[in-house]
Amino acid sequence: MSSLQSLLQTGTKLYLDTVEPSEVDKSLLWGATGATSNPAIISRIIESGSRDEQIELLLSEGFDDNSIAWQLTDQLVRDAQAKFLPIHQQSAGDAGWVSFELDPILEDPDTLLSDSDRTARYIELGKTWSKGHENRMIKVPATDAGINALETLAACGVTLNVTLIFTVDQYARARDAIWRGAQQRKSLQDFKSVYSVFISRINVYTNREVTDLSSDAQGIVGILNAKRIWHLNQDFWADKDLPLQQELIFASMETKDPKGPAWKYVDAIAGGDIQTNPPELIEVIENSGQNFRRKIHKMANESIQDEINQKVDVPTMYRSLMSEGIDKFIQPQRDLLEQIARKRELLLS
Repeated sequence: MSSLQSLLQTGTKLYLDTVEPSEVDKSLLWGATGATSNPAIISRIIESGSRDEQIELLLSEGFDDNSIAWQLTDQLVRDAQAKFLPIHQQSAGDAGWVSFELDPILEDPDTLLSDSDRTARYIELGKTWSKGHENRMIKVPATDAGINALETLAACGVTLNVTLIFTVDQYARARDAIWRGAQQRKSLQDFKSVYSVFISRINVYTNREVTDLSSDAQGIVGILNAKRIWHLNQDFWADKDLPLQQELIFASMETKDPKGPAWKYVDAIAGGDIQTNPPELIEVIENSGQNFRRKIHKMANESIQDEINQKVDVPTMYRSLMSEGIDKFIQPQRDLLEQIARKRELLLS
């Protein structure tokens, strides 16, 4: 059994963190059962030149840069959806999903939008980009405006992936909003939701800002946080008797610590719902020589948990990570638009 197969044997589902067509094909051979996308991923695909012909056609039809960005994103996600559709159908809707991220620029302070305006736009765009898609998840950030859109979107039948989750409170607010909306549907037969919990960014933060953590506690705060949310998610949905699983997606899985193995987080949360990993990390997992075993249920000992509880100020951490996270959320979309503008200049010259 290969290392990757041993990971899948723990119960972990593998999602690919790209929709680049050749990587999607390869991921299916690896055993991936879904994919996630974001503007940074789309920008890298466009930069490769593989979409120049399509861009040239869209330019000839008079599309502006923003429209071209969304046309390309939609097509790349559609293509990935088609490849994962058999898995979606075989699993009766529990797997085979591809995530489509709504416009990150809505969160840009420079837009001067109010939170209520942002919420209205998330609802409008969520309905638009989900319409007619059997296995597309709409990715909405766990900002105040994003969370306020979830109940309405869930009630309308939109399948949601809530992203940029760093804390238990964000998760609980998002989950409760989606569940309120879901209960307004005529049927819960096809109700599915996922919650993307970020891991490595939390550890980067504590390494930088909580330097008095012991060596036993430093580097596992993100893991502990993810496991706590996983346990809460298991408990919340246990008595709901739903046909489909309501799951966590573990994201930001690449360790930034050069001293530790690249698969540190993969190993620590093995057996837990879904991991979304870029192709490079999947190859590292496959070549790691590890025999992964289920560890998602194993918590750090109480003394380490107590230390983390005492020394990590969660509200302060949340404010810092969300500020950084929103910047990282917005900038790739701006980079994508700049990339298309450069392509416009090159192709029309």
